[in-house]
Amino acid sequence: MSWKDTYQNWKNYQSLDPALRKELDRMRDEKEIEDAFYAPLSFGTAGMRGLMGPGINRMNIYTVRQATAGLASLMLSLGDEIKSRGVVIGYDSRHNSKLFAHNCARVLGAQGIKTYVYDELRPTPTVSFAVRHQHAYAGIMITASHNPKEYNGYKLYGEDGGQMPPKESDLITGYIRKITNLFEIPLADEKQLLQDGLEQLMGADLDQAYLDAVKTVTINRDLAKEYGKNLKFVFTPLCGTGQKLGERALRQAGFTNYELVGEEAQPNGDFPGLKHPNPEFPEAFVRAKKLGKQVDADVLIATDPDADRLGCAVWQPDGQYQLLTGNQIAAVMLHYILEAHKQAGTLPADAVAVKSIVSTEFAAKIAASYGVQMMNVLTGFKWIANLIHQFETQHDHTFMFGFEESYGYLVKPFVRDKDAIQSLVLLAEVAAYYKSRSMTLYDGVQELFQRYGYFREKTISKQYPGIDGRQQMIAMMQKFRDEGIKEFAGYSVVTTEDFSTNTKTSHGQTVELGMPNSNVLKYILDDETWIAIRPSGTEPKLKFYVGTSADSLAKANEKLAQFEDAITKLTQE
Repeated sequence: MSWKDTYQNWKNYQSLDPALRKELDRMRDEKEIEDAFYAPLSFGTAGMRGLMGPGINRMNIYTVRQATAGLASLMLSLGDEIKSRGVVIGYDSRHNSKLFAHNCARVLGAQGIKTYVYDELRPTPTVSFAVRHQHAYAGIMITASHNPKEYNGYKLYGEDGGQMPPKESDLITGYIRKITNLFEIPLADEKQLLQDGLEQLMGADLDQAYLDAVKTVTINRDLAKEYGKNLKFVFTPLCGTGQKLGERALRQAGFTNYELVGEEAQPNGDFPGLKHPNPEFPEAFVRAKKLGKQVDADVLIATDPDADRLGCAVWQPDGQYQLLTGNQIAAVMLHYILEAHKQAGTLPADAVAVKSIVSTEFAAKIAASYGVQMMNVLTGFKWIANLIHQFETQHDHTFMFGFEESYGYLVKPFVRDKDAIQSLVLLAEVAAYYKSRSMTLYDGVQELFQRYGYFREKTISKQYPGIDGRQQMIAMMQKFRDEGIKEFAGYSVVTTEDFSTNTKTSHGQTVELGMPNSNVLKYILDDETWIAIRPSGTEPKLKFYVGTSADSLAKANEKLAQFEDAITKLTQE
């Protein structure tokens, strides 16, 4: 069926949702219509994410129902025990998130599958937590994380609280593609589901259970108690889900001397004044910086709209605030965790930290100095969750910390995804630790640089939007493989890692990497700089990651600029 036929089917459907009908009637540009109807919205191990609106390539009640029907088909194929364990459902502050979440419950309920639905919006990590707490088979979180307001998404968790494994995700995709008519998916009456006990609302009890677990994140309670009232900071949830649980978690840990950014404290799907509600961008801190200067704050902390990512900016002697990178935040948190446990005599002999292959080697050097192993996994927090599960079943390592450069961190594994509420509490404790030494968080990073070397990283994204974007990225990756890359900015490539073939080639010798296959290329240069290339799993972007180091910050910055220029030339050839 052509995109025009699919478009016409939607036009002809008399019972189309009124809001979608209005948008569909507004659409006049043929390219816009083709983009909305040419292919189904991609569904993978990270679920799906896209623009909201009418069409099979958009987030709307019909594509959400289709994805949920695919999950239902998988669960029904696995038997009554799986069906009875049910599915946890949560949602964030975006437009239509609550609507989409309750459509999920109605689809599952129509198949006799129990659901546990949060009674109002919650942070993404609480869904991972609730899956484990309720012993559910799966979890659904309606969120587009830090994307602009026009987007929404569907995130799927497996029974361990980590993102749905590839095998199950592929099976769900197969079931989804068998559904040819999105308008005929059965829906249960939600009032009846609640009466029958097939849908159960969750709220205060689960929040308290989660907060009780968050108490274990604090390492030095005396430090938090002594300096928690003196440490002055600003907290902004960027119009998302982080405010309620974030504040409660801070207060129970002893951190009470903070200010909320008023304009960004309440949930708001329009994200007013925030083009990108993303804590890795300086523009997300404009209001926080203004308030920080008014109240003389030591540090500014922001969580993204679904509260799984966290960023911060720290006070400088010139009165300005300096943003830390995700890698720097991870490094300073990991160092504190290991040092605090070492001082307390509680650092396990089998301690391990985990990071993605595109995250900083700065943290690896810190871990090594404490005799702690740093393990590398593919991008995507599900791979960190997989390792945690392996540690627990094999009893061979104790998980201490996991992170990705994209501002996602996990301290304690009662959640199996990145968790900004945990990170908020730990970062406040780290800031208190440096304040006890008359230092700022920025001073702490500089101290680590002086000890371990000056590390600089950058993620460079090249946009490939529209119908042809995905094919352009595939072609670009194939070109790099076929032609080979021998040097960047005058530095020779000594090792090439191709995760699609699971091979590592160095000095003419090829060995297996021992990792799952993925469309990622990574190059190690003769100065120990590394460069990785991968298509984004959720956005039309080809991402280039650079990690370099030198014996001074100026030299590291200079090298980083050279590599950025080399990457720009590479994509223009």
